[in-house]
Amino acid sequence: MTAPQRLTDRKRHAIVQAAITEFRACGFDVASMDKIAATAGVSKRTVYNHFPSKEELFAEILNKLWCGITAQQENTYRSDLPLREQLQQVLLAKLQMLADDNFLDLARVAIAATIHSPERARDMVARLGEREEGLALWIRAAQADGKLKAVDPGFAAQQVQGLLKAFAFWPQVSMGQAALDVDQQTQVIESALDMFLACYQLKP
Repeated sequence: MTAPQRLTDRKRHAIVQAAITEFRACGFDVASMDKIAATAGVSKRTVYNHFPSKEELFAEILNKLWCGITAQQENTYRSDLPLREQLQQVLLAKLQMLADDNFLDLARVAIAATIHSPERARDMVARLGEREEGLALWIRAAQADGKLKAVDPGFAAQQVQGLLKAFAFWPQVSMGQAALDVDQQTQVIESALDMFLACYQLKP
């Protein structure tokens, strides 16, 4: 890698970090690209060279946040392990992500930014939906192995994640409730597992 490329990477990183601070402090609509550029120590033109719009910059932040939280998660289906054991680990990782303060703060910003802009909302939801494909792939693999019923994997993944978000995302984002403690996380996960497997698991 050449020195100019490393400098470009450093500038991009500085822009993203400055944008995170600005979005969390001001919200999406009020956040200023000028302020982001100044905080990052780059020109406004440099910011736009990396990110053509504020929407693109915010989407990059959400993607980086998600990648950082889920980097160590392993969703690969294994035919030699019980479904419940595997799915339990997947859902636990999901709850840990939902409990991350940075993720919750930026989720609030994203929701506020999309309330008055359905087009923007669809774009952000689509971008985040791409990041949830891992669970759908796991479900598809379990179906191919003859362990789960033939249901749309995307629908089933969204359904089980909705069971988690009802307790570990929406109350925190919309009403400021505290993150779930360990016992509460266990209760939510076990209940979601019971419902999901009772509905979709094929009997041997």
